[in-house]
Order: sequence, then structure tokens, then C-alpha cells
Amino acid sequence: MSASTRSQTQNTQTQNTQTTQTQNTQTQNTQQQSEFDIAIVGGAMAGATLALGLTKLSEELKRPLKIALIEANRPGAEHPGFDARSIAIAQGSIFELTRLGIWPKLAHLGTAIENIHVSDRSHFGMTTLNASDFYLPYLGQVVELQRVGAALFTLLDKQRVTLYCPAKVASITAGVDSNQLRLDDGRQLNAKLVVAADGLNSIVRRDFKLPLEQVDFEQVAVVANIATDKPHEQWAYERFTDTGPLAVLPMANVDGQARVSLVWALSPEKAEQMLSGSKTQFLATLQSDFGFRAGQFIDVGERHAYPLKLSYMQRPIYQRTVFIGNAAQTLHPIAGQGFNLGLRDLVCLIEQVRAALINDEDIGGAKLTHQYLAERTDDRESTINNVEFLVRGFSNQYWPLVAGRNLGLRLLSWCPPLKTPIARKAMGWKSPQTTTSIL
Repeated sequence: MSASTRSQTQNTQTQNTQTTQTQNTQTQNTQQQSEFDIAIVGGAMAGATLALGLTKLSEELKRPLKIALIEANRPGAEHPGFDARSIAIAQGSIFELTRLGIWPKLAHLGTAIENIHVSDRSHFGMTTLNASDFYLPYLGQVVELQRVGAALFTLLDKQRVTLYCPAKVASITAGVDSNQLRLDDGRQLNAKLVVAADGLNSIVRRDFKLPLEQVDFEQVAVVANIATDKPHEQWAYERFTDTGPLAVLPMANVDGQARVSLVWALSPEKAEQMLSGSKTQFLATLQSDFGFRAGQFIDVGERHAYPLKLSYMQRPIYQRTVFIGNAAQTLHPIAGQGFNLGLRDLVCLIEQVRAALINDEDIGGAKLTHQYLAERTDDRESTINNVEFLVRGFSNQYWPLVAGRNLGLRLLSWCPPLKTPIARKAMGWKSPQTTTSIL
């Protein structure tokens, strides 16, 4: 045998050995099955918060829960759930996060909203909401998703949560006693209850072939951080323009520079112009549309765009599966209710799991999922309808609607008691609360 032939034979043997080892590894991974009580798919704000809330519940009841959290990316620029955006967490949501033991670990990342100014561009309608009128320290808190994501994952690393990250769900199969999830690396998980917190393009929803209703608002949200020439003094602004709402939220200063977070709803054509234009052009157009209540806009950070659609599942449950947050519904940002509605989803789910554990019931059974659906239906439908009404009512120039909305804003200013139900919804409260219970 020649040297060349011997070399080819050795290479072939080596390749065969490597192929066999790879096949054996894949087989071992496929055969590995881990048993869990609850598997959460998606580790952004809703999924991570749910995992932390469930661990606290487990400790309170002294009932061990095996929890898995499956997430494709750790927090960072590449994580779609923890990107450059800021969100407003309503006062009612802060209350719930405090009950879950989470907000005290995040409070240093928040910037308080003490006052909200609402106006209609080029018209007479305007009003304000002030925390002091309701004997509250703030109406909400603004947080940056990237910083919150890092903090949540630091907390998760200290808890008894089995974190599969980076990992994706390749497929899911519903079963009688548990659902089986196969990950993209071949590992398999069995869970009595699966919680889909994996966003608008939910893999869980896709695999179960469940319907998703959508309404296209034909708007694009342009999001950016803006530097201003004066402090925001804890004011937030909602300004309605002919292209849609424009929100400015207070943010923490960086190196002494005052900042605000912008969410600007525009037509797709104008959004493209604002994304591709120069900073000078962008700031000048923004200043013209918004005015000078927040001061002079002097710089803008990286600009991002998101299409605005209402997406919702009529029944956010399935066999041993519950959908929460953006996997169940995504809202227009006009009232800042997206995360707050999703938080109420997961708080309700935690309470259903609590009841099941106390009564020694199946935590993934039909009783739990259907009770969850019954508890969440009214709040979901009411919030979704209210947001759609606001979008339709404040994103057009049909004169009867213009007159009606401006008169409504003025009435709120002239008759302060009318603000109470509006403020309650803005703060994320579902039912009447006394001042004492809120505080």
C-alpha cells in the first residue's frame, strides 16, 4: 500500500470516528429528558419576571417547584426583548412587582413619572395628571430594557431556576400528563405546565397552529433617546399629532446630561424619512411636532423603528399551556399599557398556581388553564378595546372626533374628579383601591 493510499485510509477512518461520536452525542442529547413542573418559553420581561415570581411562591408555600426557563439570548444588544427601548411601568405594576419581591432590586434603575401632560397639536385640548393629586409619590417609573434585563438575569442566576440559555424550542408536543419540548440542541423537557412568553412571533403558538388576530394601524413607532437642554423634572408627555401619538418619557441623566425617551408614531413613509435623515433634520421635525415644553432637543441617539399592530389571541390557553404578555397580545404604545397588561397576566397565573398547590391540584390541568382564562378575559378585552379606541380617536383629523377629543381633554382640566378613572387605568389598577391600599 502506498503512502498516499495509507493517508487516505487514515483520514477516512478519522472522519468515520468523528461522525460516529457526533451521532452518539446527538443520540444522548435526544434521549436526555428532564422533568419540570413549569417550563417558561421566553426570558424577556414577562418570562423572567414570572420565573422569579414563581420561585418566591415556592419559598412562601414551602412547596418545591421545578422551573425551566428557555431563552435564546442573554440580555444585550442582540436580545429583542431587552433592546434600546424604555418602557413605563405603571404605579399599579410597581405595587405588584414589589409584592413579588422584584421591584426593590430594580428601583435604582427607575426614573419616576410624577406628572403627565396630554395635548392635541394645533388644537385647544390639553390636561395634566399629577401624582400629588392622588397622594402618590409617582404615577409610574421609566426603565431601560437593557439595564433591567441584566438585573433580572442576575437575580435568576441566584434562584433555583434551570436556565436553558442560549437555547430555542425546536418543537412542542401536547400530552395528557405533560407537554414535551424539544430544544434545538436535541435535549427534551417534559413539563406539567408550559408558559409561552416568547413574544409576538411565538414558537409555541406556531407549533400548536393557534390563530392570532391582527389589526394593522398603518403606523410605525420610531424610538430613540433624546438629549435636552433642561431637566425633565419627572414630567412625561403624550402629544397627539396628525400622524399619531408622540410620547416623551423622563430618563435618568448620563454624565449630567438630561435625557428623555421618545416613542413617535408616524406613517411608514414619514418614519423612513426620520430614520434616514440627518440628526439635525430629525431634531428639527421633532421639535416642530412636539413643541418646547420639554425644552430644546439637542441630540438624538440610535434610532429604531417598529411596525404598530394590535395582535391578540382570543383564547390564550391550550392543552397544559398558557400564553402571557406579547405572546398573548401586543398593543399600540399610545397608553403605555403593553407590559402592564402582560404583568397582570403573569400575576394572575401565579395566583392560579398558588391555588393549585394549596389544594394539591394539577398545576397544568384544565381547571387551572380555564380558570386563568376566565380571570383574564374582562381585563384583556377592556384594555385592548380602550387602546384601539384611543388610536382611532386620536390618529385622525375627522372634525367631529377632533372637537370631541379636545372637549374631553378640556373637561378633565375643568372638572378634576373626572380624572380619577382615567388615572386609575393609566396606573394599571383594575378595580377600586383605597389610597391606603395603593400606598
